Amino acid sequence: MRRTDQRRAAVFICYQRDVTGAPVEELIGRGMPAEGRSVHVRGSTSASPVYTRELVEGVEACCEELDDMIEENAIGWHLSRIAPLERAILRVALYEIVHRPDVPDEVAVDEAVETAKLYCGIDTPGFVNGILGGALRRVRHG
Repeated sequence: MRRTDQRRAAVFICYQRDVTGAPVEELIGRGMPAEGRSVHVRGSTSASPVYTRELVEGVEACCEELDDMIEENAIGWHLSRIAPLERAILRVALYEIVHRPDVPDEVAVDEAVETAKLYCGIDTPGFVNGILGGALRRVRHG
């Protein structure tokens, strides 16, 4: 399974965690959602692939740090005003930017924006890009 697909799977698992409060391990074990706005993932099995699991567990472990970064860069927006799917997209991308040196920053940002284009409202890609751009400047330039 491509990393793009695994990122999207991680976003939807993080989204489910945020909305339902279900344990991460249970959500990872379920793999991709079967109904609703499911992501079409090539080669998906019932359990989540390794990179998806790493992202979900990393986001869970660093959620407070990631949320602080979102709020610092979402000028005039409190985290609770950001839709759960958008929060999940931002958390996964920020986790990759901060904690995955094997992922180029541009890839993390581009993937997040593309996911927002597919699954969110018309204004969301720009919102996601703006928050990630601000966070990236702070992370890389202090």
